[in-house]
Amino acid sequence: MRVPSQDVTVVALLADPDAPTEIAQRMARMLPGRLADRSGQGRRFDVEVVSEPFTAGTEDLSTLTRRVMERGREGNWDIVVALTDLPLHSHGRKVVVDLSHEHGLALLSLPTLGGFRLQTRARQAVEEAVLSLAGPKTIGPEGSAGSQPLRGPFVSRLAPIRPGQVGEEEIADLRYVISGPRGYLRVLLGMVRANRPWRLVPGLSKALAAALATGAVATVNSTIWNLATYLSTPRLVIAMVGSVALMIGWLIVDANLWHRTDEVSPEARKRAALYNTSTVVTVGIGVLVCYAGLVVINLVWALFILNERLFASTTRTPLHAAEYWTLSWFVASVATVGGALGSGLESDEAIRAAAYSKREQERRTMLRDDRGD
Repeated sequence: MRVPSQDVTVVALLADPDAPTEIAQRMARMLPGRLADRSGQGRRFDVEVVSEPFTAGTEDLSTLTRRVMERGREGNWDIVVALTDLPLHSHGRKVVVDLSHEHGLALLSLPTLGGFRLQTRARQAVEEAVLSLAGPKTIGPEGSAGSQPLRGPFVSRLAPIRPGQVGEEEIADLRYVISGPRGYLRVLLGMVRANRPWRLVPGLSKALAAALATGAVATVNSTIWNLATYLSTPRLVIAMVGSVALMIGWLIVDANLWHRTDEVSPEARKRAALYNTSTVVTVGIGVLVCYAGLVVINLVWALFILNERLFASTTRTPLHAAEYWTLSWFVASVATVGGALGSGLESDEAIRAAAYSKREQERRTMLRDDRGD
């Protein structure tokens, strides 16, 4: 790190590739002005974005903090704030941010900020971290730099974020963790957002093609007409839930997305449960988006292709709006089953790329390689 200036503070946002880098680049445009306004005393801030995979090969908190510290020494910066989309753990708690005032660094885990208003929450967290690191240092009894507690909406009473335990051998001198049911839900939503479940549909081209082909054929099948006409709403709901569940289960099993751990500690099991829950929710959202798209496409196809007289003579029911909707709904369930079978043509790598963020893909690849060794 460079020698600090009283007038200009250079801040580096060290971000993992993909989503963290995008978030860092967006906030970097407004951070200098906001930091200058909040710090006062005529101080200026320069913000640089550095995109590097600093979490590659590990999710150990101490290792990551050491990497950030070493990278900060190489750069000409006063403060380094590292952003990652991996969930971090310490002493059984999910870590939001670690700060070291002595080394001028902070490590922020984006999933702990939740799945909504992520850009705003990330900016607030970075602002609080930078102002704390740039503030006046307090000297502890052993001559080490003391910590400046964070303030503002980031650590308000409404947020499930609390100060956490820091070990004596750790680089950090201030830690904030998230806990409780609200904290668990917040991390889960953050992990799902990091995985970007909406990318699942275009990422599974073969499965989508199979679903569309199945839907197109089923829409003109007279047996499907009769079934859709006489099935009750509860049975249509059961068909929908069953087809979606089949698709979710097939993708997870076929692509080996289920996280397994060889560790027997309660903490390891909780981590595995969190990862698996985020996988189910991520894949589930993607499949539901696919299902909704199939309903719309099948409805348009039915409006174009169906003949009212032929439908009425076959089912003894006139073809009205309710029949169009019921048929499209049922055909979407049938098509989803066809899509599940078609997903078997996709490679495991393609499914993982569609279901996970880059950091999560690397983490799971590392775990599989370790088990293979």
